[in-house]
Amino acid sequence: MTSQTIANAPTSDQIRRAPKVLLHDHLDGGLRPGTVVDLARGTGYTDLPHTDPDKLALWFHQAADSGSLERYLETFTHTVGVMQTRDALVRVAAECAEDLAEDGVVYAEVRYAPEQHLEGGLTLEEVVEAVNEGFRLGERRARENGHRIRVGALLTAMRHAARALEIAELANAYRDQGVVGFDIAGAEAGHPPTRHLDAFEYLKRENNHFTIHAGEAFGLPSIWQALQWCGADRLGHGVRIIDDIQVRDDGTVELGRLAAYVRDKRIPLELCPSSNLQTGAASSYADHPIGLLRRLHFRATVNTDNRLMSHTSMSREFEHLVEAFGYTLDDMQWFTVNAMKSAFIPFDERLAMINDVIKPGYAELKSEWLFRQTASTSASSLTEG
Repeated sequence: MTSQTIANAPTSDQIRRAPKVLLHDHLDGGLRPGTVVDLARGTGYTDLPHTDPDKLALWFHQAADSGSLERYLETFTHTVGVMQTRDALVRVAAECAEDLAEDGVVYAEVRYAPEQHLEGGLTLEEVVEAVNEGFRLGERRARENGHRIRVGALLTAMRHAARALEIAELANAYRDQGVVGFDIAGAEAGHPPTRHLDAFEYLKRENNHFTIHAGEAFGLPSIWQALQWCGADRLGHGVRIIDDIQVRDDGTVELGRLAAYVRDKRIPLELCPSSNLQTGAASSYADHPIGLLRRLHFRATVNTDNRLMSHTSMSREFEHLVEAFGYTLDDMQWFTVNAMKSAFIPFDERLAMINDVIKPGYAELKSEWLFRQTASTSASSLTEG
């Protein structure tokens, strides 16, 4: 008998303590509301809608909860606005690592766009070095508080801009100093990834890793271009692959050629359920395509996207999925191993994380029922005696 045979869903505490892996999280989308207020005050940024942290947190969530990707992206004006100094970047990155570790995340790849942090006079290199310093500081603080986390940076280019090759070269220059890969982000409609082929060709020549935001709001053409033209290692979101999957009335499923290719090639999908609800890619957690994609054994992973705007964390994402689909600790482990397999660090390090951290962590959680049962039996015996 195992924990799964007694049909108990993981508790909120178990979900929080479970080792988790995060591949899709934006640095400028995960600030603490109090930090936004502090940094605005310290840097002279005066455009915040509220200076009370609680009211500001509510504003971010409501403004992002519009059903529109474009409106969702507007909320970043304020977070990016206070991240224009070296000290601000170090602080935000350190707090990011601490917050993720506190939530049970053991490995994270956090992305940000260096080109958006130059208004205070920093160079691209100074931005990267400040964020890397912050991540290392946050890892040390987390360790001092009894948590373990490793954070890698993904450098993002904005798909509506023209600096993708420059940012790709930057990612390659810092690949042995904490930067694990490259990404492009921003509104998909009207800004296809093929506009940045020079950056992707460069990264492939340099044997470097990259993911592409695709299939979040635009659909199958965006996914197809990201894979077949650009050669993406992973799909940022990729949720619209569901458009190429037909579920018949009798329950049988037929995959289109693109969906079959994504599944057969084990291309990781960086799914972000709460964010997808906000941008209109799904109508509810129960209707989110992750349920079908997990059942069909796609390389699905669970992610936060923007913790501030979505008022979420990795634990909250899994709590929603446990409630919607009845997932167990075994399902959580499946998603987590998927994510670790898909990370942009060397194979031997991924394998060590899976075998030495993730699997033992879930095994311990799944064994807790036995000790609870033993304690209960012992207590009953004492009472009867």
